[in-house]
Amino acid sequence: MKVKIHHEGKNIIAVVLFILLAVNLAAYYFIEYKPIPIAMIVLSVVLFALVLNFFRLPRRHFKGVNDGHVVVSSVDGTVVALEEVYEDEYLHRNVIQLSVFMTVFNVHANWVPVAGKVEYVKHHSGRFMAANLPKSSTDNERSTVVIRTPGGDEVLVRQIAGAIARRIVTYIEPDETVDIDDFIGFIKFGSRVDIFLPLDTEIRVKLGDKTWGGETQVARLARGADNATTDA
Repeated sequence: MKVKIHHEGKNIIAVVLFILLAVNLAAYYFIEYKPIPIAMIVLSVVLFALVLNFFRLPRRHFKGVNDGHVVVSSVDGTVVALEEVYEDEYLHRNVIQLSVFMTVFNVHANWVPVAGKVEYVKHHSGRFMAANLPKSSTDNERSTVVIRTPGGDEVLVRQIAGAIARRIVTYIEPDETVDIDDFIGFIKFGSRVDIFLPLDTEIRVKLGDKTWGGETQVARLARGADNATTDA
């Protein structure tokens, strides 16, 4: 699988590289006891490798047939919530909440989970609690996107900042037509994404399962492209 660096990380990587080079060169020339600068160089290489790993961007495509029923994971991570909840920002009804938590070791690009038309995009200021806590979905810094599928379902996706994450980037805009190979955006440093689905959705994952953004089918909607005419 080919991997490139996400454009959101290029400036950060350049700054980190410059700082590490400057610090290590200074340490090597001014610290006489050489095991110390050598240890600093090793730690710096590990740190830089972690930063590169965080901003990696795998080139992915859903390997199945996208018939309008498919819901893929928006992110790499672990399923931490799967329950019926009342969504009160836009849908105003009971839905299934499927949440995937990302650590700093996961890819942080966010994929579109369903094909359709973007109806709503809104950013909310908020707190920076640990993203694996239930209240983070409503209290943390977050961005909400609603997509109407060809079958007429409204699927809400919420990007949530965490205790370390301080910036959410959302690329798509209202009235855009999107597909599951497209990107919603990027969240910097540890966070989570919630997907809110209709109650009649067939869930394909369970708590604790690992997911890969843009590839793992986490659910199937009851209505797909084949229902577009009758559900209009």
